[in-house]
Amino acid sequence: MAKTQKTKDWQDLPDDEIMQIRVRDLNVQVSGSEVEPLVIRLYAELDAKGIDFHPPCYLADEWLCPDKVPIIGIPFCLAHPRLKSIEQKMMLEVEGGTEQACIKLLRHECGHALNYAYKLYQKTRWRQLFGRFTARYSDYYHYQPYSRRFVIHLQDYYAQAHPDEDFAETFAVWLEPDSPWQLKYRNWPVIKKLQYVDYLMSTVCNQPPLVTARQKPPWSASRMTSTLAAYYQRKREALGTEFHGFYDDSLRTLFTTKHSDSKIKASKLLRRHRRRIIDSVAGWTGHRKYDIYRLVNKFVARCEALQLYAASNETDNLIGLTALLTAIANSTLTINKSKHK
Repeated sequence: MAKTQKTKDWQDLPDDEIMQIRVRDLNVQVSGSEVEPLVIRLYAELDAKGIDFHPPCYLADEWLCPDKVPIIGIPFCLAHPRLKSIEQKMMLEVEGGTEQACIKLLRHECGHALNYAYKLYQKTRWRQLFGRFTARYSDYYHYQPYSRRFVIHLQDYYAQAHPDEDFAETFAVWLEPDSPWQLKYRNWPVIKKLQYVDYLMSTVCNQPPLVTARQKPPWSASRMTSTLAAYYQRKREALGTEFHGFYDDSLRTLFTTKHSDSKIKASKLLRRHRRRIIDSVAGWTGHRKYDIYRLVNKFVARCEALQLYAASNETDNLIGLTALLTAIANSTLTINKSKHK
């Protein structure tokens, strides 16, 4: 049964007991947490650029900036080491779990917040450079890995997901202290976007925001009635194939955890024959080699984490691997599109 009281000493409970606590009863908040110094750092970076508006930050179920609302949601798991440990255990990663990763995401969400606070997306030049703000979001997006029309900030070329994400990523690169964007991107077409952001920020730096948050922030951890167990069950189901452990059962079927002198690490086998596997799967499926490469790398990482071993007969292993990768490539688009938030 979920605990309904504010649990003050939950930090000392075993993980399985913490998982039965409702998120709101964890009573975590930005103030006094591990993310507070990074929020303060973000505000200092804005001050250094002459921007007076500091988007309010709160703990939510994930990284977000609600549509046209200038506030920043930060995953509640980042507020405490035990919660980050549980997130790692349940999701195999912690998005923004290091200081460097967290501040990068804060800058990105801040770009959204300033865009909404000053309605920058309504400007003609904004639309000319970034595209239509009203363009439809989809669960997946195509990207061009080597395009120079976008900055490189977050992984998976996130600037290419949507015009709003393009602006947020461009702003994040511009905001970073001592960022060499003028030198790094000087010969890229994206320099026009960076220069435009530089100009835009000079026009709003001392101005009050046109839009402020006038309602309770959505998806706030302080109002989440789900237990941690229920929250993670939904989160893993929602991610589907994007969940890093999605292929674990298939890999366990293909390989084994039993080690012997006649067996080699599955990850070593994958690395040894990576080029051959990629060429074969790409040839049969028609997918880009780059996307198959990324999928193979996911397999390598999971094989390492699961400590899997391959039989000595490499031919049988390679046939199984190629068949599995081909089936995945033919049944899902996630190898050449990336999910956005």
